[in-house]
Amino acid sequence: MKASLIISIYKNTRALEAVLDSVKRQTEQDIEVILSEDGEDAQMAAFIKAYEFPWPMQHLTQPDEGWRKEKALNRAVVAAKNDWLIFIDGDCVLHPRFIEYHVRYQQPGVMLAGKRVKLNPELSERCMKGEKFCLFPYLFARRGCRYVEEAFYCGAAKWLRRKVKHLVGSNMSMSRNDLMAINGFDENYVLPATGEDYDIEWRMLANGCKMVSLRNLAVQYHLYHKENWQDQKENMVYCRQVQAENTIYCKKGIKQ
Repeated sequence: MKASLIISIYKNTRALEAVLDSVKRQTEQDIEVILSEDGEDAQMAAFIKAYEFPWPMQHLTQPDEGWRKEKALNRAVVAAKNDWLIFIDGDCVLHPRFIEYHVRYQQPGVMLAGKRVKLNPELSERCMKGEKFCLFPYLFARRGCRYVEEAFYCGAAKWLRRKVKHLVGSNMSMSRNDLMAINGFDENYVLPATGEDYDIEWRMLANGCKMVSLRNLAVQYHLYHKENWQDQKENMVYCRQVQAENTIYCKKGIKQ
């Protein structure tokens, strides 16, 4: 296998079905899929049992005790059978060449970083119903879609690829060895956002890695849902603290 695709999931089986269907359409299929569930939902378990997987698959669960995505991700990192890890969320539909580019540009000491389009409720519902339609022209005709410029796939014209400022947890990949060198995800983050991307970014960079953009190559479409967080103030207070202490190897990570 060329990579392990780690998909963070929580209860939304309709979104996950659309995501897995997009994985089936990938030009690169030599992967394993790890479903990293921050919970133990019976409906999710039944859906996964019934879904026909064409790839090797693992479904990892843990008790639902509030936000513990970082812990779930660490368990997935340990369980992965490949060194190259691609991270997405269970509500992000993939462009057919998404995995291809994450695999093509992999190399030690590098974080690959893409972005995502945020779909409006109407287009999200059509995707979850399994409708077959060309999404790209609708993005510009329908109001409510955000970051539409991220839908532009530059393909062979890679000189059009734009840089990224920050890592996005739903569209990133890296070597497990590089991630293990900083002790994985910091489980002290118990609120959404920051811990699964921004914190990883600064610790990886501080440890000598570099970030390479896959913007407009590894294209991703985020299905609409209400945000489950208001701001990142509390997370950023903790993040600034560990930055000030230069705690690159987190204390509560894969090894504790």
